[in-house]
Amino acid sequence: MPVFEWEGRSQGGDFKKGVLGAPSVEHLRALVRKDGVFLTRASKRADAAAKSKSKTGKRVNRSQIGILTRQLSVMIASGLPLVQSLEGLSTQLENASLRGITAEMKTKIEGGARFAETLGFYPKCFDELYVSLVVAGEEGGMLDTILARLANYIEKTEKLRRKVKTALIYPSSIVVVAVGVVIVLLVFVIPVFERMFTSFGRTLPVPTQIVIGLSKLVKSGILYMAAGAAAAAFLLRQYYRTDGGRKTVDRLILKVPVIGRILQKASVARVTRTLSTLISSGVSILEALTIVAKTAGNKIIEDALFRARADISEGRSISEPLRESGVFPAMAVQMVQVGEATGALDNMLNKVADFYEEDVDNMVTNLTSLLEPAIMIVLGVVLGGLIVAMYLPIFQLGNVVG
Repeated sequence: MPVFEWEGRSQGGDFKKGVLGAPSVEHLRALVRKDGVFLTRASKRADAAAKSKSKTGKRVNRSQIGILTRQLSVMIASGLPLVQSLEGLSTQLENASLRGITAEMKTKIEGGARFAETLGFYPKCFDELYVSLVVAGEEGGMLDTILARLANYIEKTEKLRRKVKTALIYPSSIVVVAVGVVIVLLVFVIPVFERMFTSFGRTLPVPTQIVIGLSKLVKSGILYMAAGAAAAAFLLRQYYRTDGGRKTVDRLILKVPVIGRILQKASVARVTRTLSTLISSGVSILEALTIVAKTAGNKIIEDALFRARADISEGRSISEPLRESGVFPAMAVQMVQVGEATGALDNMLNKVADFYEEDVDNMVTNLTSLLEPAIMIVLGVVLGGLIVAMYLPIFQLGNVVG
């Protein structure tokens, strides 16, 4: 999180200045306004101390952050002060890194810092969305409610992420194992059979000759193949880091049969869930769209959200630019339009997220059910073909002897 040096005037006209961490100037203005100070100037600090503070803390699993948020919400709602709640969590949490972070935050708050400000020292644990909602909760005096919403949001997004991860990892892992087995057979097993077949002094069957030729090719060029694959992966990664490369790759990913639809619907569910949480917590629609765009997970959807933000700032409705983008499903756009018309946009966005999360769950289940027999058939054909090709000469020799 950026650290700002700021100057301002109190309600009585007195000059004030200080240093605060905040996600943006707008958040900084809201923080100092809480103390009755009107911000007049703000500039980012670029010194080594600010940089070191922005990197404080180890990365913690997102589900652990959800547990921390849920427990903190319950404790504050029960009437415990924030400092006392953090003190209790610093001894009760299972994750050692989070115990240390909560203890440090407690110390900073006792020294006069705000809760949102202390979160900014741990960007690897608490992202911009988290800090923005805590700022809104502190300003509105409903920190326990905001933390409960954050906990719900983290739990549901993590559940969705695990479903999508399962859909991608399962077939990938099976294919990787299959390729590894085939390479082991071609490099180590087939040459043994080849030396044995050479002693027969007979012409080998065509399938066996093909397998032996493939074995020689892989054995002689495996290092070049591995180097080529590593180089291709490195170049693809570098290309994806460019703006144009990310757009191209993300656009192609969305066009992949079945997988593309799963990723698109998962992204729509994540975007609508995030937007609903922000709007219901009192964050303005323009600021919410800026935060949501960064959590989309796909450059095409991210650009569509930024274009929608620009159009909304000019007076257009939310649903119109979303429809024109062609990225969001028609049903999602229609429900957003109904939410705008009825004044219940946050509730409607929540329903859209629930629908698409359930849809993704069903698609992942169906995909897994279909992939299991398909992968088994492919593996059976490939491995069975290799085995049969290598045993054909032995069968022929047995017939001759017989």
